[in-house]
Amino acid sequence: MALVYLNGEFLPLAQAKVSVLDRGFLFGDGVYEVIPVYGGHFFRLSLHLQRLEHSLQAIRLENPLSPSQWQEVLQYLVARNEGLDQAVYLQVTRGPAARDHAFPKPAEPTVFAMSNPLKPLPTEWRVKGMVAVTREDIRWKYCHIKSVALLANILLRQEAIEAGAQEALLLRDEQLTEGAASNVFIVRGGVLATPPKGPLLLSGITRDLILELAREGGIPCQERVISAWDLTQADEIWLTSSTREIVPVTRLDGIEVGSGKPGPLWRQMDILYQEYKARVRAGLYEN
Repeated sequence: MALVYLNGEFLPLAQAKVSVLDRGFLFGDGVYEVIPVYGGHFFRLSLHLQRLEHSLQAIRLENPLSPSQWQEVLQYLVARNEGLDQAVYLQVTRGPAARDHAFPKPAEPTVFAMSNPLKPLPTEWRVKGMVAVTREDIRWKYCHIKSVALLANILLRQEAIEAGAQEALLLRDEQLTEGAASNVFIVRGGVLATPPKGPLLLSGITRDLILELAREGGIPCQERVISAWDLTQADEIWLTSSTREIVPVTRLDGIEVGSGKPGPLWRQMDILYQEYKARVRAGLYEN
């Protein structure tokens, strides 16, 4: 049985319990991170922990663990759970308290972490690409916080699934923000572009790596406003996330994207990304 971490203890998943008065349960008052592990080595752990710190600061909750303590906890989980490739999930809520919108004083955060085998990307997506639809971005205006309150994202993803797609690309005032659970890139005329960072989207760790790899590989890239019209004119569209990596979108709103097949720049970037992963797997990067 999988081992998890809860409030200072390592215990079997079935034994992990939290109070029904936990503010994460009652209000979605908490934040989280998901960190891939390849060959027992973390994918950009320090950057994930920095983003966790930023999310905690944004909701005015002190980080209950130092970076070294987080690393110790997560490394122990990875070592004790099955598989060299894993997805580590960690969550911090404001903890249990009488139900009141105001912050409890003092807050006693609930700290939880678990690890599961990392599922490889479906071969069909790599060969044929994914199907996506556009939807209005109905979420709040603090999307840069990696909040556990994901109901809007869930509803948008479900709309995509019911429309026969795998992801929803979100538009606010006819401008692209991100996917329901991904960042978005487009390619037009050999130039790679993604929306700029800001409160209306979560800046992905994988998103930032793609930009780094593009610059190192001599691929022209931009962070700029992308309109709904830009999406219709794109030669390629990609979705990126820590667990799905880089996925080409070959059909959007029922219309083929570019040639209707994964494009040449996606193939080039995927090679660069897989080479980076291989270096992570070999332990060539510090956490």
